Amino acid sequence: MKTKVLDKGFVEVIDSLGNDLTVVNSARVSFGKRKEKFDKSDEKLVRYLAKYKHYSPFRHLQIQFHIKAPEFVMRQWYKHVVGIETTSNSSTKDHAWNEISGRYVEYDEFYQPEIYRKQSSDNKQASEGQFVDDEHNLANTNWRQAHAMSLTAYKQLIEMGMAKEQARCILPLTLYTEVYWTASFQSIMNFIELRDEKTSQIEIQEYARTMKDLMSDVYPEITKIWSDLYWS
Repeated sequence: MKTKVLDKGFVEVIDSLGNDLTVVNSARVSFGKRKEKFDKSDEKLVRYLAKYKHYSPFRHLQIQFHIKAPEFVMRQWYKHVVGIETTSNSSTKDHAWNEISGRYVEYDEFYQPEIYRKQSSDNKQASEGQFVDDEHNLANTNWRQAHAMSLTAYKQLIEMGMAKEQARCILPLTLYTEVYWTASFQSIMNFIELRDEKTSQIEIQEYARTMKDLMSDVYPEITKIWSDLYWS
């Protein structure tokens, strides 16, 4: 399962662990019981577990993603990983994160938006409205020129013999990077909740919505119950 996001990015499901029954079987092991088919009683149990924050059964579900996104998106995404710890109900545990390294490979792809947004007049961190006509064309020209200049300088430095690990430092945050991210169901749903939200940056909202669709494909029953409970 691979879904295109933005102009050159994507989210792909590489592997997954468990299914809709995994949550209820993990919970019912306390009673020495195990189900083979998901039914209404399981739906009721999942809803109870989620509502009253009994999250450990949800962490038996794991997905490995391959993600391609601009650096400024990944910086926001990584905030959901750096807080890893071990308390039982934390939504920031159970992650693995590995990223392509500019110390080994050369970069050459940048994010190119179709719309250039204006700064909000009453929210320091948000955008409001967009540039049109001549303003759009000027913004687009400046954006492309900045990419061209930085990429040319980067390649020239490498050709001179500069180490890739140092030459990469001049590249902008629009640079595309790739990661493998493995996380539990609970962690992924926490990411979606915080990033598929109107105050989040628009670009990462697109990734969060894509993740929500992919979760519905992999764990349809559990995702629907969670969505109905927390997001409806």
